[in-house]
Amino acid sequence: MELRPYQKEAKEAIFEQWDSGVLKTLLVLPTGCGKTVVFAKVTEECVRQGDRVLILAHRGELLEQAADKLMKTTGLGCALEKAESSCQGSWFRVVVGSVQTLMREKRLNSFDPFYFNTIIIDEAHHCISDSYQRVLQHFPHAHVLGVTATPDRGDMRNLGAYFESLAYEYTLPKAIKEGYLSPIKALTIPLKIDMSSVSVQAGDFKASEIGTALDPYLQGIAEEMQKYCRDKKTVVFLPLVKTSQKFRDLLNQYGFRAAEVNGDSQDRAEILKDFDAGKYNVLCNSMLLTEGWDCPSVNCIVVLRPTKVRSLYCQMVGRGTRLSPETGKDHLLLLDFLWHTERHELCHPASLICENEEVAQQMTENLEKEAGMPVDLEEAEQKASEDVVAQREEALAKQLAEMKKRKKKLVDPLQFEMSIQAEDLSSYVPSFGWEMGPPSEKQKKTLEKLGIMPDEIENAGKAEKILDRLNKRRTEGLTTPKQIRFLESRGFEHVGTWQFETAKNLIDRIAANGWRVPMDINPREYKGA
Repeated sequence: MELRPYQKEAKEAIFEQWDSGVLKTLLVLPTGCGKTVVFAKVTEECVRQGDRVLILAHRGELLEQAADKLMKTTGLGCALEKAESSCQGSWFRVVVGSVQTLMREKRLNSFDPFYFNTIIIDEAHHCISDSYQRVLQHFPHAHVLGVTATPDRGDMRNLGAYFESLAYEYTLPKAIKEGYLSPIKALTIPLKIDMSSVSVQAGDFKASEIGTALDPYLQGIAEEMQKYCRDKKTVVFLPLVKTSQKFRDLLNQYGFRAAEVNGDSQDRAEILKDFDAGKYNVLCNSMLLTEGWDCPSVNCIVVLRPTKVRSLYCQMVGRGTRLSPETGKDHLLLLDFLWHTERHELCHPASLICENEEVAQQMTENLEKEAGMPVDLEEAEQKASEDVVAQREEALAKQLAEMKKRKKKLVDPLQFEMSIQAEDLSSYVPSFGWEMGPPSEKQKKTLEKLGIMPDEIENAGKAEKILDRLNKRRTEGLTTPKQIRFLESRGFEHVGTWQFETAKNLIDRIAANGWRVPMDINPREYKGA
C-alpha cells in the first residue's frame, strides 16, 4: 500500500526521533487521515528490524481495527492480549493488547521488562491515565509511539509530561487544503441555550447536569434541525443515554428517521450498519461514537454536549470529516448553538482550526453575527485573522496618538537640561548600583506629574538628580517644565533660566492676545524682562 506524502513524512520522522535517542515520541494526525495506516507501516518496519511490537488500546473495537488494518496493509498477523487470550508463546511478532487486561499486576508481572521492543498507543491522549502508565512503566526500555488526533486532555495534564518529543503533526486545515479531508461549514443556530447553572467536574461540564439543562430546549433544537438537516446524514452527540433516547423519539415525531445507540445497546452493530446503509438518517448517541467508528457518508454533526475540552470536541466533529465523493458529499455541516455560560469558556468551531486564542474568539463572534448562514471554516478563520490584525492596528494607532498627545504636554529631559543650562545633568554618569537600575515607577509618576517625559531617562540616579533639581527650582522661584515647554514652543530661548513670575506674566499676555505672541515681542531676543 502506497503511503500519502504526509504519511511517509510522518513514518520517517518517527524513526528519526527513535534513532536520535528519543524513546517516547508523539504523532498527531486529524481523524480520517490514516493514523492506523501510519502505525501499521511503522510496525512493519519494526518487525523487519527484529522487534516485538505491542499495540495498546483501551477498547476492543480499537484493537480489532488495528489488527484488521495491520493485516490489510502489511499482511502481518497479530496475537491478542485480552481477557483469557495471551500472546506469550505465540510466534507472532505483533501483539494487540487491552490496557485493562495488561494493567493487572499478575498479568503484567508475567512479562519480562524487555519483552516488547516497541509500544504503540492508539488514541494516545488517554495514556496519561494510571492504567496506561502502569503498563508503560513495566517496559521502561521500549520505544514508544503515541498516536492521536487530539493532543490535549480534559484534566489538562499535558502529554508533554510523558512524551519527550512531537515527531510529526499534520493539521486539520492542511488536510482540508490538500484534499484529504472534507471542508467544514459551521452554522451557528440562533437558539440561545442557558448552561449557566451547570457545574464543572474534572475540567469539564458534568454530563448529568447538562442533560437536565438541555431538556427544555430539545424541541426547539429539533425544529431548527428540520430547517438544516432534513436531507443530511446526521450524527448527534448528547450528554446522557436518557437524553439521547428522548431526542431520538422527538426527532422521529418531526419526520426524521432517527436511531439511538449506547454502550448497552444489544443491537449496536446492526443499528450502525443500518445507518451506514441509509435506513436511518439521524444517529443519536451519548458520546459512544467519539472514537473507533467511521462512516464517511456522515455530512452533518450536531454537538449537543457542550464541552471545555478541545480533544473531545475534535473527536465529535471528526466523525464527519472523512471524504465520501461517491455519496455526493462536498462538505461537512457543523451545527453550533449559542450556548450561554457565565463562568466557562466553551469549545466552538473555531477550536478546530485556530491556534491563536484571540483569532478563535473573534471567529466565534463573527460566526454568531452570521447566525443562520453556513460559513466555510477556513474562510472564517482568515476573516477573523484579518479582523484581529485590523483591531491591533487601530489600537496601536490610538496608542501612538495618545503618546503624541502625552508628549506634547511634557518636556523632554534633554530640552530641560539645555534650557536650564545644567551641565551637571548633561554629563551625569551613575556611580552606585541603585543608580544604574531603571527609574522606579514612583520616580516616573512624579516626573510626569511635574511635566518631565520620564521615558527618556535612562537610570534611577539621573531621575533622582532631576527630581532634586526640580525641588530646588521650586524653592528658588524658577520656571517650571510646563512653562519651559510652552514658551520654548513659541520660540523663546533658555526659559529655564527665568523666574517663575516672569514666565507666568508672559504666558498671561500671550493668552490675552488669543494665544499669539504680541507684536512688540521678538521671542529670540526676549530676555525675560
